[in-house]
Amino acid sequence: MKAAIIPSISRWIFLIILISLFSGFSGTQAQPREQTPALLSIDASHTAPPPETGYLQMGGSNACKSPEGHVLTVNSLYLMLDNKPWLPVMGEFHFSRYPEKYWEEEILKMKAGGIQIISTYIFWIHQEEVEGQFIWSGQRNLRRFVELCGKHGLYVYPRIGPWAHGEVRNGGFPDWLLAKCRTRINDPIYLSYVSKYYNEIGKQLKGLLWKDGGPVIGIQIENEYSNRDTNGGSTHISKLKSIAIKANLDVPVYTVTGWDNAVIPPHIVIPVFGGYPDEPWSGSIQELAPDPEGVYQFHASTPTGTAGILQGLPTAPENIQLSHYPKFTAELGGGMQETYHRRVVVSGDDIASMALTAIGSGVNLLGYYMFQGGSNPKGKLTTLQESQATGYPNDVPVISYDFQAPLREFGRMNESFRKLKIIHQFISDFGTGLASMPSVMPVVVPKGQRDTSTLRIAARANGNAGFLFFNNYLRNYPLPVQKGIRITIKLKSETVTLPLKPVDIPSQSYFFWPMNMDLNGALLKYATAQPLTKINCGDTIFYFFISLPGISSEFAFVDSTMKFFHSNSGFVQQIEGVVYISGIQPSSKTAIDFKTQTGKQVKIILLSQQQAYNSWKLTINRINQLLITQADVFEDKNVIHLRSTGPKAFTFSIFPTVDKKFISTLPIQKAGMDGVFEKYTARVNVKVVPLRYKEIIKPGIVSPVKMGKVIDWRNCAVAEPPSDSDFARAGTWQINVPKFKLKGLSDIFLDIDYSGDICRLYSGTRLLDDNFFNGTMWQVGLKRFMPEIFSTGSELKIFPLRNDAPVYIPKLLRPDFKGASQLANINSIKAVPEYELNLTFK
Repeated sequence: MKAAIIPSISRWIFLIILISLFSGFSGTQAQPREQTPALLSIDASHTAPPPETGYLQMGGSNACKSPEGHVLTVNSLYLMLDNKPWLPVMGEFHFSRYPEKYWEEEILKMKAGGIQIISTYIFWIHQEEVEGQFIWSGQRNLRRFVELCGKHGLYVYPRIGPWAHGEVRNGGFPDWLLAKCRTRINDPIYLSYVSKYYNEIGKQLKGLLWKDGGPVIGIQIENEYSNRDTNGGSTHISKLKSIAIKANLDVPVYTVTGWDNAVIPPHIVIPVFGGYPDEPWSGSIQELAPDPEGVYQFHASTPTGTAGILQGLPTAPENIQLSHYPKFTAELGGGMQETYHRRVVVSGDDIASMALTAIGSGVNLLGYYMFQGGSNPKGKLTTLQESQATGYPNDVPVISYDFQAPLREFGRMNESFRKLKIIHQFISDFGTGLASMPSVMPVVVPKGQRDTSTLRIAARANGNAGFLFFNNYLRNYPLPVQKGIRITIKLKSETVTLPLKPVDIPSQSYFFWPMNMDLNGALLKYATAQPLTKINCGDTIFYFFISLPGISSEFAFVDSTMKFFHSNSGFVQQIEGVVYISGIQPSSKTAIDFKTQTGKQVKIILLSQQQAYNSWKLTINRINQLLITQADVFEDKNVIHLRSTGPKAFTFSIFPTVDKKFISTLPIQKAGMDGVFEKYTARVNVKVVPLRYKEIIKPGIVSPVKMGKVIDWRNCAVAEPPSDSDFARAGTWQINVPKFKLKGLSDIFLDIDYSGDICRLYSGTRLLDDNFFNGTMWQVGLKRFMPEIFSTGSELKIFPLRNDAPVYIPKLLRPDFKGASQLANINSIKAVPEYELNLTFK
């Protein structure tokens, strides 16, 4: 985006602060205020500037072209794949934090969630904990992981460090390295070790780079780097990139993280940004107030120096002009990692609203950290988690890196997975056009994040087409209803005012509407429904939209682009050449069907929001299908996997109809038609796991929580977790899980409802997993621990939580001590089977 659009740093920061988006509800609605109907204005009439080319100098001359002739390049606005704008979705998955045996099904789940690129840190300490002993096998097998991603059509973006952070011991540096030299500068000794490390990575990725026909399309150098010492700064990042290229890590795109006063050498790397819904690294143990510059946006001048969605220009001596660079994110929070002193809980709306914020802000690479949770591997010499004991600001669990991610530590799909999936599906089908649309602000903008009277809106538009983004969502501080809203938007050759009558924007809602959207030749002037996906079915294209709770769905078509139209349930009126169809109720039936002037048949299905969350776009035998089911879904070639811990039967609807051209692992029955969908049911063989548990050691009285050192930018001490020896005072429960087989099941989960400070699950003396109490259910998948738990048994240890513990737990989730000074108890433990239904299509 050129300086003519965003003429100053301050305006760019201002632009980013203002937009949060999408549809859904959570929390208690604020009391609505009396408002007069509001007509808000946006001027999007300026012609979008062409992208700048030639400034960015990425890989070698052959890095951008694959042997098959596919070309991947990047300009100042977006990625280009085979000469078309490409707006991909990227999700972080740490291969070394997940058992190798289950990589493939998690990769397939990420693909089902709309992920196209998998980013992954390569942690040096995971690969060479002992000097000279590189481990590239088991769950540290980088090559195998990348091959699996490529097998299923996903790209890979390694983040090679050498310093990575990622809540790992020493930020990923092996202990032995720290004893030998100064790190993160152009020190000859350090660089010699980095060169050896990069060469090892290059060997593992040999033949797997884009130029070789492989899936590796980019490399991130270093992380959160702001050292401007004589031997640091831009010269260090430049040196690391040259070492990487010499190690055969020659790819189309190179990036660095752009926050924390980052060093960004011009031309040779692209800064990427992010943002999180809370600050578990903050020293505060109170509820954080909305930041005056935006709950979801921070910039480098804040006291915490944290990352934010497209945060402002780093305060660097280099003359970095952000107009040269596309707006990319790599660490949009897919969840939040707990720290001992601050135990944040995030909802699906917290995450999805940020994703729409990023898209409305003009982001053209939507990258999440994390998308797949995990578990720290066992170290040979030490545990591998970040801790205050190793000089880092936070203490995190020894094992768990669940991150409350869309895919949890044991592979279960979180609430956020479905709410993000509908955004990703839209991007997959319509992202090429969206990528070339710059973001435009309204004439009247909020005076900061505390301004709750001005509606947050933005547009992305190019010419006469675009999308209008709304946000009325604020985490922990529900915004009031915005009453009587209409928008007038000036486009290149016309001005559109929508909707026909003023609407109320519900509290805690976030969504977007299309403008002048081409539906196979018919022009949709606008809709007050959210586009989801499209499916070709013979000579007809079906467009699926989402009905937004609290907002009447209205479709406005240019009459001259249609030969005829029909609506089964809507109210139709024609005004000055525009056909308005309103009052449509969401369902699986055809809401509107019409034929364009060119003779093409088009049908519109208006799904409810819940139907959209439960929808899955699949490709079976090269044919697109839309599946609607409450079950979790992923596909592998011509096999659809459905998994559920809920009802005792699977129910799913599929479109287009398949007339049972599949083989099922369970007896299945056709249950008639559900609108255009064919409906099926399959009953499961109910399994009961008679789990038993009993207290064998009562918890002792524990001492007040110790405070740690004064470290880093916080300038305050935070609580330290109990040591291993302190766990002698933990309460202990013996858990007896009978032997079981997973026939018909994908897993069995322990749902552990407890109160305490820290809970640990052991098999014998081996720590299997751990959890910092935050008031939510702790869920542990058992299949990865079979048959160990059958032969050795398992124990649960709960360290007591003191009433005066200086730790943050969300107020509504904090336990009731009922006058006691400490708590350590189990409310219940249940063994919950996850049933599986597989459909193999002929």
